[in-house]
Amino acid sequence: QVQLVESGGGLVQAGDSLRLSCAASGRTFSWYTMAWFRQAPGQEREIVAAISWSGGTNYADSVKGRFTISRDSAKNTLYLQMNSLKPEDTGVYYCAAGKGQRNPELFSGLSADYWGQGTQVTVSS
Repeated sequence: QVQLVESGGGLVQAGDSLRLSCAASGRTFSWYTMAWFRQAPGQEREIVAAISWSGGTNYADSVKGRFTISRDSAKNTLYLQMNSLKPEDTGVYYCAAGKGQRNPELFSGLSADYWGQGTQVTVSS
């Protein structure tokens, strides 16, 4: 069992930056492939970025060059650094964990075994 708790969301203006954190507890953090998803109002949940336990990463095209996913195994924490935020980045951001080594390019909602409760990110224009 893994518990995931996100933090760092908020209301910002377009062009600003935010860093989301996801604190993991329970099983060994490094055994999991981790990812960030987001869900905008009225839309389906979509993957934003994923990172394997070896550090391989993958990003949605819409965030490439602006967002960076990283993990700190010593702190059992996953991060998402979001720069040059746009109004279309608005949504609830969820942290997810999938057991074992997964290909981050193939990680999807079906790959996740555990989810956090989400943190709201709102970007005003």
